[in-house]
Amino acid sequence: MRLMAHLPLSWVRGLGVALGWVLYGLAVPRRRVVAVNLKLCFPDAPLAQRKAWTRRAFIHFAQSWLDRGWLWHAPREVLARRIRLVGPWQEFEGDTPTIIFSPHFFGLEAGGMALSMNVDRVFTSIFTPQPSPAVDAWMKAGRSRFGEVTMLSRFDGVKPIINTLRKGGALYLLPDMNFGPEESIFVPFYGHLAATVPSLSRFARLGRAKVVPVVSRITPEGYEVEVMPAWQNFPTDDVEADTALMNQRLQGWIDTMPDQYYWVHKRFKTRPPGEPPVYR
Repeated sequence: MRLMAHLPLSWVRGLGVALGWVLYGLAVPRRRVVAVNLKLCFPDAPLAQRKAWTRRAFIHFAQSWLDRGWLWHAPREVLARRIRLVGPWQEFEGDTPTIIFSPHFFGLEAGGMALSMNVDRVFTSIFTPQPSPAVDAWMKAGRSRFGEVTMLSRFDGVKPIINTLRKGGALYLLPDMNFGPEESIFVPFYGHLAATVPSLSRFARLGRAKVVPVVSRITPEGYEVEVMPAWQNFPTDDVEADTALMNQRLQGWIDTMPDQYYWVHKRFKTRPPGEPPVYR
């Protein structure tokens, strides 16, 4: 990955296409997960269209993984040429507690990098520790190479997250996942009840923070990272309604690039009581 940081982007992306096709052919169980997710969320899309999205999702998955070579090791000027930050990123000026809602699009690593390179704030990100200490250290170092970034384990609890927010920090949060029934509530997602972590609403309320969405897209030139205006009247006292609103707005962004969302995740693994499993 360090050596790949010196390759032209077109070479890295070409290798990603090849690796994506290999993964698509070999990772049959995960390919079925993507197919089920797309069928549930886009039932009216032709089968040929869903298959094309599936193939491109594996290619984007591979490309985004190989891109970490230059995201985490290339000189700053290389990243500045390849990552385009657009939208009202002035939302991050000052010291207002801020939660950056970054959904699981394949470009999310570039999104975090763009903000830490361009915004003078104390950033906090939550990560899942890796089994290998060497890989764990490599990932944390890559994500914190610019600016002031603190990596917190998701097993550290809520207290350090809230303390950082209340001190005027900015939290890079990825709550659009299913972490099981103990940590989730059921709210609609593309017309199906999906177990969803309600942390966006709860952290915003406890940290007295505003929510600013950031959506990252893979482009031929690298990445486009779009900052959107802060949400108004959020959070409310209704955590379930807030989480449902989060999913609803997420759907609108997914609809613009269905092949760039993280469909390899078993989004519907946790089922409402009495509902049959969907991944067989």
